Amino acid sequence: MEQLIAIIEKGQPFFNAIARNKYLKAIRDGFISVIPIIIFSSIFCLVASVPNIWGFYWPDDINNALWKCYNYSMGILAIACAATTAKHFADAQNRDLPKNNQINFISCMCAAIIGFLLLSSDTVATDAASGFNTTYLGSKGLLTAFIAAFVTGIIYKFFIKRNITVKMPEQVPPNISQTFKDIIPFSVCITVFWVFDIVFRAAFGFCFAQGVIQVFQPLFTAADGYIGLAVIYGAMSLFWFVGVHGPSIVEPAIAAALVANMTDNLAAFQAGQHASAVLTQGAQYFVVCMGGTGATLVLVFMFCFLAKSQEMRAVGKAAIVPVCFAVNEPLLFAAPIVLNPVFFVPFVFAPIANIWILKIFIDFLGMNGFMYTLPWTVPGPIGTIMGLGFQPLAFVMLALILVVDFVLYYPFFRAYDAQKCAEEAEISQEELAAKNAEKAAKLNDAFQGKADAKSVAAGAAAEAVKADAPAAVATEATTASDLNGKRVLVLCQGGGTSGLLANALAKAAKERGINLETAAEAYGNHVDMLPDFDLVVLAPQAASYLADLQKDCERVGNKCVACRGKQYIELSQNGDKSLAFVSGQLSK
Repeated sequence: MEQLIAIIEKGQPFFNAIARNKYLKAIRDGFISVIPIIIFSSIFCLVASVPNIWGFYWPDDINNALWKCYNYSMGILAIACAATTAKHFADAQNRDLPKNNQINFISCMCAAIIGFLLLSSDTVATDAASGFNTTYLGSKGLLTAFIAAFVTGIIYKFFIKRNITVKMPEQVPPNISQTFKDIIPFSVCITVFWVFDIVFRAAFGFCFAQGVIQVFQPLFTAADGYIGLAVIYGAMSLFWFVGVHGPSIVEPAIAAALVANMTDNLAAFQAGQHASAVLTQGAQYFVVCMGGTGATLVLVFMFCFLAKSQEMRAVGKAAIVPVCFAVNEPLLFAAPIVLNPVFFVPFVFAPIANIWILKIFIDFLGMNGFMYTLPWTVPGPIGTIMGLGFQPLAFVMLALILVVDFVLYYPFFRAYDAQKCAEEAEISQEELAAKNAEKAAKLNDAFQGKADAKSVAAGAAAEAVKADAPAAVATEATTASDLNGKRVLVLCQGGGTSGLLANALAKAAKERGINLETAAEAYGNHVDMLPDFDLVVLAPQAASYLADLQKDCERVGNKCVACRGKQYIELSQNGDKSLAFVSGQLSK
């Protein structure tokens, strides 16, 4: 096992390079930006469809109004994704360009939208008016949207980098000058898409978006099989196990299929057919990643309620709430699960078992696949039942998945618990009590300027702490002066883990009367926010992006730092240490 982990670790730089690839990152970040559309539209879908299960049907006018909101949001998903992907790709391109000669991402977004429409839609004419054919403007057009965004960004960089633009006199206001600067790359983009569309339709008789679907459909079909599902979600867990954020590598390749399959499932269900697609966004959120990558929901309850080790119980109590909402980094790094040989097998194979169980229920028992999307932070059991439309078989499947996950994790959990108990037994109770008391005294004295002798079991330790009290008070005053009026942004992959540290900082600052502003966000949505912050902190699962973040921060003159796994968890659980950490980074 250790040899296998060593081999995987050797490939970590390669995996990090894949995660940082600007094309994959643009797909991921662009797709994340449109998730509110998917979730919002699914609310109307749920309201319109779920009551039908109990025999209630909305009147036609209400039903039409509900579906209109769904169609006018989900129905233009690819258009929105073309714009958001183009924006994030332009941000990545700008890192390689001078500060005074950057791509205008607004112009780039507009060009990508027009290019996408040229490649994916036909004109529909009636006696009264004409419009767009919407077949490929929703989830079916996502792959074409990504292509349009990349072509647009490449063309813009070519012209902006070589300064092939319409140049205006210095007296012209910058906003007017920028408009003329965009004319050439914008015009070339639209011309390229227009000519390509004419040639492609003349050669094949249908639009490019339809051709893309036909080319990739065999891959989507293969990915929906038992082997394909095992490779996809086994790889996602495997990457996470070695400390590389697995979804960042795997998800961009399947993002289009995840959404398109859910749309197909819903359409099949409404037509009275079997919704047979397994590889869906809901399946990934709530079945594969029940409790986060590695399906760790049952594991955190084991830590919290079944562990004999004091350390494991403490980790379980600290991590149980975040894990219930699919934020499992506190467990992954504090236990630790990452790079812990004991948990390698269940961490990789529990997600595979879960998705296979879902596929068995769909293929052999006739259960419909996921049709509705909810936020990824919805607890897995709730998301499973709602995403599957409250089907009776969904309750049976959920119970089976929880039992299987328990069976897979339990023997390895017991082995690790015995190992930790043995380690704790080597430390005498007196030493442990003295050590804990000393820590408590130092913590109290360092940030409140006093030590309560009654709380110290070891008198000698308390006296030593009291002797250092003046220095501790000075340190506290210095920390407050360093942090007053400062702003800290914490970034992670999805915006969940970053909130742990941001909240810890905000709470500790408020308790000490420090004027510190904090915010949490997903990496990729940070570029436009950077000028408003003094320090950016990267969570450990996003640490591979540090080099890119440093370039972004250099452009606006602020600082950034990446945290290690256990360090981040410790900071997020200890407001005092998090304040000291931020103060130290700002004073460098």
